[in-house]
Amino acid sequence: MSDVSRVIQNGTDRNVLSVALIGPHEQRRKAMAAALLELSSVAIQEFSTYPSNPENLPRALDERCNVIIVDADSDPDIALRIAEALCARGRATVMAYSADADVKLAIRFMRIGVSEFFTYPFDSTEIAEALRRSETRQQSVKPEERATSKVCVFLGTKGGCGVTAISSNFAIILAQESEGTTLLIDLGLPLGDAAINLGMQAEFSVANALQDPNRLDANILHTLVTTHSSGLDILAAPSDFRISQKVTDEAINKLLEVARKAYDYVVVDTGSRIDLLESALYEESSIVYLVTQVGISELRNANRMISQFFSRRTDNLQIVLNRYKPATLLFDDKHIEKALTRPAEWKIPDDWASARRTQNSASPMALADAPISQAIRQMARIAGGLPTDREEKKRLFGFFR
Repeated sequence: MSDVSRVIQNGTDRNVLSVALIGPHEQRRKAMAAALLELSSVAIQEFSTYPSNPENLPRALDERCNVIIVDADSDPDIALRIAEALCARGRATVMAYSADADVKLAIRFMRIGVSEFFTYPFDSTEIAEALRRSETRQQSVKPEERATSKVCVFLGTKGGCGVTAISSNFAIILAQESEGTTLLIDLGLPLGDAAINLGMQAEFSVANALQDPNRLDANILHTLVTTHSSGLDILAAPSDFRISQKVTDEAINKLLEVARKAYDYVVVDTGSRIDLLESALYEESSIVYLVTQVGISELRNANRMISQFFSRRTDNLQIVLNRYKPATLLFDDKHIEKALTRPAEWKIPDDWASARRTQNSASPMALADAPISQAIRQMARIAGGLPTDREEKKRLFGFFR
């Protein structure tokens, strides 16, 4: 493995970003170097051959380099072993590049911890953004130093209760109004629609995260999420039936563990799946929002679920009555409370026109000024430790008075 050149452009030694390029294909390696040299404060070290054994990589390489970029094409198997060895050390950010937009190859590299995958011809703007993300990750608080994140799990008593609409808008409000990073995980497998409802198309999904959970880490998770304009990150459900194997509690637990280390708030849409009730999603520290409607089957299901699974939960179980319209109910509040064995904490009004309008426009209800939005906003603000609208008005009234 030969070191062919070292170039420094602009900046002082203290603020220069050190980048190593490993790849036998000279044209692609030089093209990547040229794209990097369009950026300021970059030092480049090029290696023109793969090492015959990844363990022969200079041990100091990932200690003195901030970023290492590997050619994925010349010999994909060796390139994967090199990238895996570097990712295992965890000091430098590892990236890769290819001549073709091969999604399968990109996923193989991302599973071992590669954070970015570039396609030739290289875009210097895309590379600059990737380097900024790398620098931000390296400067951010280490996972073990992060305060425990808050997990909010939404579960429906029946399909069609509106779990996805409530959880996705709840997550958007948390992302917009809190100062913390927020992730929405759509576990409505195999065909969840949280991303579609928010007008988004996701390249990767929760299927990729659960396929090999042992290799999942924060770097891989960040490459699989799609970011909404609100700042919310979404790990979408797959758009097809690719998940044929059973999703295990162990895989869900690993995904949640990684997500909690990477984000301040983790919101999980589980649909009406009760097969995950033994997973870490439902630990005592999680806030569970049980979403139901005022109907015979929904209230019956809610009663069974509360009695069997949540009878010992107090403050961290919150019942949400969706599409609540008192004038048309067959039961009064006393009968509803008796069926639920406790009062409902939240009542989301039945506003079909607003819901339909936002669904057709793929615009989140959280961004609209509607009764539904106001109710969900109160839920999210309390979960995030933020003052509610009523408390804010009271504070402002006291100030002006």
